Amino acid sequence: MRLPFVKYGVATLAIAFACLTVSAQERPNVVLMVMDNLGWGEIGVYGGGILRGAETPRLDALAEEGMRLLNFNVEPQCTPSRSALMTGRHPIRSGTTKVVWGLPYGLVGWEVTMAELFADAGYATGIYGKWHLGEQQGRWPTDQGFDEWYGIPNTTDEAMYTSQPHFDPEVVEPPQIVSAKRGQAPRGVKEYDLTTRRTIDREINEHAISFMQRNSKAKKPFFAYIPYTQTHLPPLPHPDFAGRTGNGDWADVMTEFDFNAGQILDALERFGISDNTIVIWMSENGPEEAPSYTGTAGPWRGNYFTTLEGSLRTPFLIRWPGEIKAGVISNEIVHITDLLPTLADSAGYEIPNDRMIDGVNQMPMFTGETSSSARDGFPAYNGDNMQSYKWRQFKVHYFDQQSMFGSPTKLNFPQIHDLQKDPKELRGLYGGSGGYATGTEQLTWVLPAVTYEVLKFQASLREEPPVPFPAPEPFSP
Repeated sequence: MRLPFVKYGVATLAIAFACLTVSAQERPNVVLMVMDNLGWGEIGVYGGGILRGAETPRLDALAEEGMRLLNFNVEPQCTPSRSALMTGRHPIRSGTTKVVWGLPYGLVGWEVTMAELFADAGYATGIYGKWHLGEQQGRWPTDQGFDEWYGIPNTTDEAMYTSQPHFDPEVVEPPQIVSAKRGQAPRGVKEYDLTTRRTIDREINEHAISFMQRNSKAKKPFFAYIPYTQTHLPPLPHPDFAGRTGNGDWADVMTEFDFNAGQILDALERFGISDNTIVIWMSENGPEEAPSYTGTAGPWRGNYFTTLEGSLRTPFLIRWPGEIKAGVISNEIVHITDLLPTLADSAGYEIPNDRMIDGVNQMPMFTGETSSSARDGFPAYNGDNMQSYKWRQFKVHYFDQQSMFGSPTKLNFPQIHDLQKDPKELRGLYGGSGGYATGTEQLTWVLPAVTYEVLKFQASLREEPPVPFPAPEPFSP
């Protein structure tokens, strides 16, 4: 919210400024670390760690210091997840439903991002890492509320371009690691290739820690958004970590991203601001399904680019000393759109009221005021199709898509899964078990309940038509 200009007397203005300064110092800093394509079952506290070739002691300790979610849900692809995170809106509303190459894409300037809300509330804002929400004027992160940026515009796959056969730099410009300040177009710092791919997350950490130090010294609250690149293909460790575990590149990368999280946490301690900082560590997509590496989603089945649980459920840790109790574990449904409204009261920003916001405030559950989520479920889109709807402990699939390499097939009859009894989503009402479910497995009562939610969501899309894709810039509805 931008306040209108009002003239004050000098004394009144000085008093108001002093009050605002005190208020700003009392607001919590927010550090949001986001992993790229890291599955539910990779780190120790989610059943991975040493079973995946490398312990993750710093993240396991962070989980014990705060809250761990077992039912945190994201979108099936990178761009949609990051859009949902930044806006609190389902990507179908924002025209950001899928990853694309060679087309104008991303968040239009009309969308209001979390960074803009933090900035309007008096926070310093910085992004260090992967954006993947547009690469044109008006859609850069420094056009969308961030004061500074160091990282990459698009997917990490681009690091492989210049090493691929017959790459032609006259046709496709070699990808760059970039830097920018608010309102500036990014400038290339160095080529993003397989060499700098190994070192970029170290640089991301260095820039993020510098940002936190500068603002802690200035006693200015800050929002540090740190979308790492390391676990996206190709997962290549920093030279300092290569060979460290003896269990291959993936295990070495796990050791590295655990170390990187520890570096951020240590910096907060060193600057004396840990107690007044909300720390979130999460993943924005399920695991890779790549020929050279297949990640793990633990007890769930599936990879990203599907709406199976392995795609939608990812790890989520949150710590806020004195506000969020240590060692809490929750299986309540939380969605990535919820982060924007959840942080609103703590940071003192206002949620936009001129557009539909899908996220809900989950801070009462995080702080223990209630044990229940503020939501029952959500629609799961993959691209422009609502492929499933997750509600309570159930999942209703309308399309069958088992792999990112397959095409979605519309089902003649929805498949209903009880995720407590069927976490692999193999025994639906039709299909999977090979017949019609009977007795205690009969779940047809779920269909009218979920259909009501689906129709309500579809009606909201008619009430507020989505941003088209591709959309011009500037865009206004």
